[in-house]
Amino acid sequence: MAHYVRHGQAKAGSRMVGMQLNRQPVERFLQGTGPVVDVRAPAEFAQGHIPGARNLPLFSDEQRAAVGTTYKQQGRQAAVQLGLELVGPRLGELGSQLRTWSEEAGGAPLHLHCWRGGMRSESVAWLATQLDLPVLLLEGGYKSFRRWALALFDTPWPIHLMGGRTGSGKTDLLLALAERQVAVIDLEGLAHHRGSSFGSLGMPPQPSSEHYENRIALALHGYREAEQIWVEAESVQVGRCRIPGGIWRQMQAAPLLEIRRPLEERLEQLVEVYGSQDPAALKEATERIARRLGPQRTAAALAAIEQQQWGEAARQMLDYYDRCYDHELERHGAADQHRLLGHEDLAGLSAEAAADQLLSRGVTKAQRRNAA
Repeated sequence: MAHYVRHGQAKAGSRMVGMQLNRQPVERFLQGTGPVVDVRAPAEFAQGHIPGARNLPLFSDEQRAAVGTTYKQQGRQAAVQLGLELVGPRLGELGSQLRTWSEEAGGAPLHLHCWRGGMRSESVAWLATQLDLPVLLLEGGYKSFRRWALALFDTPWPIHLMGGRTGSGKTDLLLALAERQVAVIDLEGLAHHRGSSFGSLGMPPQPSSEHYENRIALALHGYREAEQIWVEAESVQVGRCRIPGGIWRQMQAAPLLEIRRPLEERLEQLVEVYGSQDPAALKEATERIARRLGPQRTAAALAAIEQQQWGEAARQMLDYYDRCYDHELERHGAADQHRLLGHEDLAGLSAEAAADQLLSRGVTKAQRRNAA
C-alpha cells in the first residue's frame, strides 16, 4: 500500500513498481458493464460522484483528515505508516466487497477511481489483483471526470424547450416522450425538485449542485448523436440545484414549444400531485410566496388548505404562477420570434396520448440513445 490521500500524491504508477495497470480516459472508462467503484472518503463522495458509482472508501472522513495532517506535519513516511495501520485491519473487508461486486457483474472489470487517479485507487487495484479480479483505473481520477463534465456544458447541443403553464403536465409528457425514444433530460427529476416553492414536497433530498451537474453531463453524453434534446423550460435554479451556466445559456436561445391545457385539467393535475402532501408543509410553502401572492390570495389559499379544499388552494396559486410564466414566455420570444415553435392543445389527452400526438405530427423526433 502507499500514500492514499490527495495531499502529496505521486504521479500515477510511480510507486506501484511492477504493476501494469489499465488506465483509461473518461469516455472509455464509462463504457462497459463493470461497476464503478469510488474509493474516496464518504464526504468526498457525497459532494459529487460519477452517477451510478458505489462508494468503497479506503479511509473514513476522519481517517483521511488524520493522514493528511500527518503528511503535512511529519512527512510522507509517517503518513504512509499511519495509513497502513488504519487500512491494514480492513483489507479482508475491502477484498470481500470487491469480490462480491465482481461476481455480481459476472467477472466484468471493476472500474476504480479516487480523486486524482493516484495512490488510493492504485492501492485498491493492487488488492484486487491479489484476488485475481480484473480492474480498470480512471486516468486522472474523479478530477478528470469533472473537467470532462464541465467541458460538455460549453459544447453546443440541440436543446428544445417544453413550456406550458403550471399544471400542464410538462414533466409527465416529457417522461412519456422518453419512453418513446425521444431524447429527454428531466432537469427536475435529476434535481429531485419540481421547481416551485412547493417543489420539494414528497421528493427525495436534493443532490449537491456538483452532483446535479454530473447527472446532467452523463445524460447529455448519452444523447450525443440526437437531433433534438428536450428539456422543460426552467428557471436557472431548481430548488437548491443550479442548471450549469453553459446549458442555461443554450436554453435561453433554444426553440420553445408551448403546451396548453384547460384550467380545470391543470387544477386536477396539481391536486393529484400535491393533494396528498402534509398540510403543514403546504402552508409553509404558501407562506414563502405570500409577498408575491398578495395578502388576499395568501389568506384564501391558507384557508383552503386548512379546509383541505385542494382545488381552491391550487386556483389561488395559479394566478401568480401563470403571470410568471406568461412574462417568461414573452421574454423568450421578444428577441427572436423564430424561437417559438407554436403551441399544442392537449385538452383531454393523457401524457401518453399527448406524446403520440407530438410524434405523429413530427414536432418531436425519436432518437435511439447511445450507450454511455
